[in-house]
Amino acid sequence: MKIGIYGGAFDPVHHGHLILAREARETFGLEKIIFVPAAVSPFKQSPAASPKMRLLMLQAAIEGENEFVLDDCELRRPPPSYTIDTVEEIRRREADAEIYYLIGEDNVSTLGKWHRFTELEKIVRFVVFDRTQAGTKHDYPPVHRRIDISATEIRKRVAAGRSIRYFVPRSVEEIIDRQKLYQEQVK
Repeated sequence: MKIGIYGGAFDPVHHGHLILAREARETFGLEKIIFVPAAVSPFKQSPAASPKMRLLMLQAAIEGENEFVLDDCELRRPPPSYTIDTVEEIRRREADAEIYYLIGEDNVSTLGKWHRFTELEKIVRFVVFDRTQAGTKHDYPPVHRRIDISATEIRKRVAAGRSIRYFVPRSVEEIIDRQKLYQEQVK
């Protein structure tokens, strides 16, 4: 069995995340994609929405998608979120699985700095989401899909009172509206 692990802040989850996950599943023949929202990444600023809200949005976004599952293991552990810990935890449950770890191209340059990277590289196959098609040099198999949607842009649009329709699933938009998420000015 081949599975994909897709970690990230998902702050908020948007159609770009979902399209890339589907593309990776189809390209590499993955039986399922496990979405893992990060508590606090060692390399990025803290998420704007609470872990509970990001989890709720992810649940809403993937509802009805049998090949997409959610794992809150990083939210249950004390921060920071180390990928190796997540992979080892999932590997204990999915002992026979070949694990593909899905990352954005913006993470490739810092991979060597990831906690216990040499061990991690031996137990997963990295797949790189190439959203910009900028042609960054690396040896990992890519998923090429030009998608010009970012969580940062979505947060800025909400803060400015602009529509996010078609950027995120309707269920996620409703949560953002109802919970009044991202309404403060974003840098």
